[in-house]
Amino acid sequence: MSVALIGASGNAGSRILEELSNRGYSVTAIARHPEKIAALPKVTAVKGDVFDKPGLIALLKGHDIVVSAVHFSASDPRILIDAVKEAGAKRYLVVGGAGILEVAPGVKLIDTPNFPEAYKAEATKGSEFLDLLRHEKALDWTFLSPSIMFVAGERTGKFRLGQDQLLVNEKGSSISFADYAIALVDEIARPAHSRKRFTVGY
Repeated sequence: MSVALIGASGNAGSRILEELSNRGYSVTAIARHPEKIAALPKVTAVKGDVFDKPGLIALLKGHDIVVSAVHFSASDPRILIDAVKEAGAKRYLVVGGAGILEVAPGVKLIDTPNFPEAYKAEATKGSEFLDLLRHEKALDWTFLSPSIMFVAGERTGKFRLGQDQLLVNEKGSSISFADYAIALVDEIARPAHSRKRFTVGY
């Protein structure tokens, strides 16, 4: 399968790229600054702008799967979704956020009193993105939310999957970029969350 990865030079995107390459996928790695993309087997780095819909469509055409690992506040979900559909990709996977996971029935993390103000705009845009996806009739999408602490760390391969509820253990709520990448690429290899949001954490 051929994969187009939008946001391939970022913290999450670069780990997803490495995981895809290690598993033998052919990847078109898209970023504003392709020179920042690591040179890896079967990876082609290209320059792309998430606000340039015609340009995105051209870059995405011919790929089975599109993954977007871009900040919600630095992109337009409608442009991304429409570009994926018009390019004819079979599946679309989105790197989500923790803020819109539930911490109690009907209560999202973003709505709790101690949610940091600095992250509210990003989380709100992520919520809008997920709502748009849930209304899509023609797109096979998956939205993978990380835990609260989404950080550099080991690739352990040991983590839990959940659905709409935030995953927490005795140390809090966390997942490394590398282990998140495993969960996302596992979903590409063995689809289990078609037209669903799920989450990953320790």
